[in-house]
Amino acid sequence: MFESLERRISGIRLLNVRTVRDGENIITLATVYVPYEKRPIFLRMIERYGEEETSSGKPKNQPLMESISQIREATLVSFWQRNEFDSVPSEEPVRMEAWLLGDSDELPQRFASIAAEIGIEIVEGLLRFPERTIIPIEADRNQLGKLIASFDGIAEFRLAKHLATYYVDLENADQTEFVQELLGRCVFDDREGVSVCILDSGVNNGHPLIQPVLSDRDRTAVVADWPSTDDPMRPHGTLMAGTATYGNLLTHLNSNQSVQILHRIESVRILPPYPKANPKELWGYRVSQGASISEINEPHRRRVYCLAVTARETADRGHPSSWSATMDQLASGQGDGHRRLFVVAAGNSNESAWTAYPEGNQLEEIHDPGQSWNAVTVGAYTELTAIRDPSLAGYHALAPFQGLSPFSTTSRMWPSTKWPIKPDIVLEGGNVAAGPNDSRFIPEDLELISTSHDPQVAHFSPFRETSAASALASEMAAKIQVEYPNAWPETIRGLMIHSADWTDEMKRQFLGTESPNKHQIADLLRTCGYGVPNLERALYCASNSLTLVSEAEIQPFDQKDGRIVTRDMHLYDLPWPVEVLRGLAEASVSMRVTLSYFIEPGPGEVGWGDRYRYPSHGLRFDVNGPRESEEEFVHRINVQARDEDEVIETTGATQYWRIGSNNRRLGSVHSDIWTGTAIDLSQSNRVAVYPTTGWWRTRSHLDCWSKRTRYSLIVSIETPEIDNDIYLAVATKIGIATPVMIPTGQ
Repeated sequence: MFESLERRISGIRLLNVRTVRDGENIITLATVYVPYEKRPIFLRMIERYGEEETSSGKPKNQPLMESISQIREATLVSFWQRNEFDSVPSEEPVRMEAWLLGDSDELPQRFASIAAEIGIEIVEGLLRFPERTIIPIEADRNQLGKLIASFDGIAEFRLAKHLATYYVDLENADQTEFVQELLGRCVFDDREGVSVCILDSGVNNGHPLIQPVLSDRDRTAVVADWPSTDDPMRPHGTLMAGTATYGNLLTHLNSNQSVQILHRIESVRILPPYPKANPKELWGYRVSQGASISEINEPHRRRVYCLAVTARETADRGHPSSWSATMDQLASGQGDGHRRLFVVAAGNSNESAWTAYPEGNQLEEIHDPGQSWNAVTVGAYTELTAIRDPSLAGYHALAPFQGLSPFSTTSRMWPSTKWPIKPDIVLEGGNVAAGPNDSRFIPEDLELISTSHDPQVAHFSPFRETSAASALASEMAAKIQVEYPNAWPETIRGLMIHSADWTDEMKRQFLGTESPNKHQIADLLRTCGYGVPNLERALYCASNSLTLVSEAEIQPFDQKDGRIVTRDMHLYDLPWPVEVLRGLAEASVSMRVTLSYFIEPGPGEVGWGDRYRYPSHGLRFDVNGPRESEEEFVHRINVQARDEDEVIETTGATQYWRIGSNNRRLGSVHSDIWTGTAIDLSQSNRVAVYPTTGWWRTRSHLDCWSKRTRYSLIVSIETPEIDNDIYLAVATKIGIATPVMIPTGQ
């Protein structure tokens, strides 16, 4: 009978049959391999075994038939996003989204026909995206099992989520119930001593969701007679604090899962009471004061500084300002040796840019101090595209699913060979509605929510733009710091960028081709940064044995015969499993390399017009070509270190890199993805980290040429199938991945 489970033509294979003892009973088990797309065939095949009855009136093969429900259950679980399946009731139908494979016109009709036969109700609100169609339905667990067996176009199921409008429109008494329910699922534990310091308009910690993470002692202001509470006329800090604590609050309100909060919030008010404003010359000073106050108050905490206060009028096509230079100075530890991680909002576009979306965003410049070399500058993308308000039937979301948010600013108009790539990353910032007569406005359906500054009136308030995105990035950075308490700020920044990637929609919007050239890639970089960071990937990067994370110091320059010369280069032998990679032969593999370090800003305005004079130094990375010997590789790096504008490429070396050396060398964080065959990767097994010029070298009278600097190097590989052989091979070789000092003698 078990042999009948096999259908070789369909790829269904009987792998093994075995018996096990369960008390006095002998149970026969069969392991069957079923290709993903052949699940319906397999389920129908088993059902046929139960159609006949025995002489006693019982179904034939009853034990086998009873296992069908278990098979269906396991299959159904695989279609749900993690942690969501347990929320689906067993018997009562619930509202959910069926995500279908494809976007053809006939797909919804075919789905509707099968759903009707099963008794599944289709709800209004169909959405269509590239390669996906989303249909709201109401169904119970049994109906979903039948749907999977009858329809081969299901990609996944997701519970229908309440949008921001639902929670914001509730009476405050009802909002209070949601707050208390969420608090009942929260576990607060700040034993690692990590905090997000909000530099903004103050925070009200009377909010029940803020109170557990923000004490009165941790609320301060840079001017003694300013209140530390949020400004009632322009409240903003409490919104930032809610998102920096919980991330996307909608996710938690729409779930029943427990929530771990492992970091604290600090608030330093840097904005004067309304309607006063800080003079421009004090912007950098206020941020410096804020950092100092928090560190004096609690000197042993590890902080992520979050700043969403920006200025449009002082941005100058990437040119440093006193504000951005102050942040670079604070991050680098220039003066006190204490490095700091700053997360800064990119600033928001003008409403006039929405009419020309997305091209209009490329004309909207990153706001001051988002041009900071050392800060993580955060732009916005969006996944909020559903408008459920019946009064907005004639409106649609302006930005597509996973496209650039209409609010985001860019560095597209900056000189392409001079200033850093900004934003560094993008996170959820909300969307804009487009409607009749080319009208544009912001409905709450297309916003996030966060904690209101006045819980006596409302517990939830809408939240959007790059402020929301930067608060989300701060929460992510804090989580990485909690997971890796001893990681440097340079490493936290590097892991966030290393984990980021562009969505398919971003590539469609700004590349328009599957084979873009390096100029098109550069435009995408200056529009969307390195893409959307992924927390799980960032944490996985730092702990996975196929990723190298090296925190090291290097002395870029030295004095020789009265001249300042380049001193050291670090050469890493990568512990890739050569024999395993050779076994994969021509299979496509990828390697990502990210180099993160902090520069010291050039002293005095005289140096700020020249990118070679503003940074104290530069660091670069390179990888040897598949047929390039170590001697040839070191010689090439020596030449490049002498003159970074003179790039000597080995034959075919440029074709492997997605971004390219000319694009990735800008700023103080560099990341690129190498793609090639497994055999070529086995031979591209050396990474060099080497210095380039800066004012430490060119301004010898300042006596900084002997300074050392820190960097974090992150290198990871991805193969089609990571198996135990690769993990074990790397584990046995990981000890050789140590930097080798090579004096260049330049």
